[in-house]
Amino acid sequence: MKALQVAQLSPDLSGVELVDREMPARSSGEVLVKVRAASLNFPDLLMTKGLYQFKPELPFTSGLEFAGEVVEADADSGLAPGDKVYGGNKTGAFAEYAVVPARSLSRIPEGIGFPAAAALGAAYGTAYTALVEIGELKAGQWVLIHGASGGVGLAAVELAKRLGAHVIATTGSANKVERLKTASLADAVILAEGRFREAVIELTGGALCDLVYDPVGGDVFDESTRCVAFGGKLLVIGFAGGRIAEISTNIPLIKGFSVVGVRAGEYARRFPERGRAIREAVATLAADGRLNPHIDRVLPLSRWREAFDAMATREVVGKIVLEP
Repeated sequence: MKALQVAQLSPDLSGVELVDREMPARSSGEVLVKVRAASLNFPDLLMTKGLYQFKPELPFTSGLEFAGEVVEADADSGLAPGDKVYGGNKTGAFAEYAVVPARSLSRIPEGIGFPAAAALGAAYGTAYTALVEIGELKAGQWVLIHGASGGVGLAAVELAKRLGAHVIATTGSANKVERLKTASLADAVILAEGRFREAVIELTGGALCDLVYDPVGGDVFDESTRCVAFGGKLLVIGFAGGRIAEISTNIPLIKGFSVVGVRAGEYARRFPERGRAIREAVATLAADGRLNPHIDRVLPLSRWREAFDAMATREVVGKIVLEP
């Protein structure tokens, strides 16, 4: 089968290539899936460079999440050949076939195609874990969502709006502001550079934001500490901006807000019942038509480099999907 293999860590994808390899073997408790679509996530890019917190042993097949059809499964797994599923693992999605634990898969809701299903799990799972599970989002609250043109950010914008929040979306690229206004449900879209607190004050009528969702870090995090309302939460999702920010503890003390780290995948592994509940909640919202992943483009797996380069240069609004 064809698989996108990372043989060496490299800053320029020189250690990544599309190879022919044997189909992965399934063990008890695992499911063999024919991959129909797999979505690209920022950690996929980081793992090719050795910059992600999870560092798989080399060589490994890249790709966090996919959608496809069950080929083989245990009789007691609740899945059967031909079932349409989505989900994934830390690696293995960018291939013609993948093997993952049965607990990592969900059935694709009726009416949702493979590309959209492949974009549901990581982005919306992260958004739901952060905003609902940890952030305790309530209707009517103000939410500031950074990196909103990326898959994780755009999913958070949609989820927060569907749950009744007022959303301010930000992007670091001036040429994405209008695209993001079209692609998102946000109440307002602003540029996350310089002192954007003034725009937040104006939009919220001085109330600031109950939740700040930050997958960017760096200067964006620094300014975000000035945008959180008293009693609010600053949710640390990642560091796509490159710099891991630091904070003096007197700032959250005086302003009365919390800084909370969010690792959605680890949260689900440590609390499997909550992880299942989160997946079910996302699937229900998608089945009801309330969640619709924005797909920037769909490419064949053979054009994987184009996809990775587009993510690296931040050309993307929403998700890129690769089809084996």
